[in-house]
Amino acid sequence: MRGNRWWLVMGAGLVVFMATLDTSIVAVALPALEHDFGVRTASTEWVVLGYLLPLVALTLPAGRWLDRTGPRSALLLAVGGFVLSSLAAGVAPVLAVLVAARVAQGAFAGVLFALIPAITMRAVAPSLAGRASALVMTLGPLGAVSGPALGGLIVQAWDWPWIFYINVPAGLLVMAIVLANMPSDRLGPPDRAALGETALLGSATGALLLAFSLSASAGPLWAVLAVAAVPPLIAWWRTPSSRPVRDLMRNPPVAGPVATVLLNALAISLVEFLVPFYLQRTLDLSPVATSTTILAFPIAMVVAGPAGGLLGDRWGRARTAALGVAVTTLGTLLLVPAAPDWHASHLAWRLAVVGLGTGLFAGPSFAMIMSTAPPGLQGTAGAAQSLARQLGFSLGPALATTTWALSGYSLTGMRTGFALATGAGVTALLFLYWTGRRPRVSTALQDGLQQAERRSAEVE
Repeated sequence: MRGNRWWLVMGAGLVVFMATLDTSIVAVALPALEHDFGVRTASTEWVVLGYLLPLVALTLPAGRWLDRTGPRSALLLAVGGFVLSSLAAGVAPVLAVLVAARVAQGAFAGVLFALIPAITMRAVAPSLAGRASALVMTLGPLGAVSGPALGGLIVQAWDWPWIFYINVPAGLLVMAIVLANMPSDRLGPPDRAALGETALLGSATGALLLAFSLSASAGPLWAVLAVAAVPPLIAWWRTPSSRPVRDLMRNPPVAGPVATVLLNALAISLVEFLVPFYLQRTLDLSPVATSTTILAFPIAMVVAGPAGGLLGDRWGRARTAALGVAVTTLGTLLLVPAAPDWHASHLAWRLAVVGLGTGLFAGPSFAMIMSTAPPGLQGTAGAAQSLARQLGFSLGPALATTTWALSGYSLTGMRTGFALATGAGVTALLFLYWTGRRPRVSTALQDGLQQAERRSAEVE
């Protein structure tokens, strides 16, 4: 790398924030889209699903491609494509065009999520990896949490197209940073097996996302869709192209933290989904008071993120990640007895505890995975943790909706959701403990993983 490497880290953080923000910011614009396009509510849901489907389906194939191609060229292509598809979404004259633009956005976001981890680790010395990771990975959950509040302000002030237009200046800034701080390289084409891999993962992802979205209202149909996702997943698992991923996930120092990332994202998204309903329906707070209360979470996360990175570099990444999960779990546990006579302040300080834990966890967990992965599989490892995080954020709202609906949308259902978040945190701690008890990956295993990657490439 040349130039100011911390500028590149900040650019990577902006990319993660931008791509994650687009998973949640559009939700508040759905009523406006329904009105402007004259369509039903069920149709506008494809504006959300159209982004998530290619994002999840392409992340792993993109990670494998990025192990073989020039990172600078790939990053410029992905950011440029994301900017252009954002413009297309903003000027869309009909819903079909908007959904198509969102599909393109999600495809480029999948490449970005796979690429950013490796870029971040290459930008700084190993002794600074925790701090760099903390900066980038704190902005990911921050984008997901702040999306609804920021989207509401933008729609109220300028109308819904601007939730897409704001990506344009951010993307152009990132492209300028990349051009100034990364050496030139060549962009290699994806291998042919990536198309089949994407089709299998895409069909499984589509079935799962539809199952999640219908879980509270479609009776047994959601279970049928969930089962329908299994055959393509099995088919993908047996393909030669999945060999590097399979071997990587057999490595406990990588598999354990990846599972922890998924569970932590699941816990956060459960809380993120339920808290606004609790504040407005149970405590009867206004939307402004609700948004103000929820700000305790991202503020605490931003404060704790740099501290988590510094602590991880000096005290140990595994210890700091475990501390972060423990604090997050404590925060969700404190939410379980949510009562109808609580005040906003009762929620605010508990959300701050969850935010502190999330900030402490983000950077060290990222650095744990990337520093343990073999050099030839950095893109695959980064894609695996990005996919785990997105699956957690996608599963959380569906799980929260299901448990809440089963209780008749009562306070008991909300408490059950907070209890599930606590259970996810406890399970994450067990995974970290298991990882610590397992031996670190050996040089021989690293060589074996790289040989597996080469054999996979030869088969393709």
